[in-house]
Amino acid sequence: MSKFTSLPDRALELVSSVGDNIKQHVPKAGQWLETGVKLGALKTGARTAGGFIRRNPVIAVAAVAGAGLLWYAAARRKAKQQAEGDPIEGSARRIDARRADGNGSASRRKSGTRKAASEESASE
Repeated sequence: MSKFTSLPDRALELVSSVGDNIKQHVPKAGQWLETGVKLGALKTGARTAGGFIRRNPVIAVAAVAGAGLLWYAAARRKAKQQAEGDPIEGSARRIDARRADGNGSASRRKSGTRKAASEESASE
């Protein structure tokens, strides 16, 4: 075999050993790679959103207003739930209604208008 045929094999071994050394010395390299991917996606998304906003400003304003309204509604709902809280602990007893005259018959006013009631009181 010539030196040229064994060169790719030797290069793969070298790259593999360098990768292993980096993994041993820098254990957070995987996290850095993930962070780089996330930053790249964020940059691409921001670029795309910027172009969309330039072309459609009305839609962008409506989307921001809608998101604000949703946030406001969620905040009010949370505040309402916190204000209600748990029921107040205490005791209660039932009180039965009694008639004012005590014998059980009620002196109810006949249904009618106010005018008729005021005329009756004026005639007395």
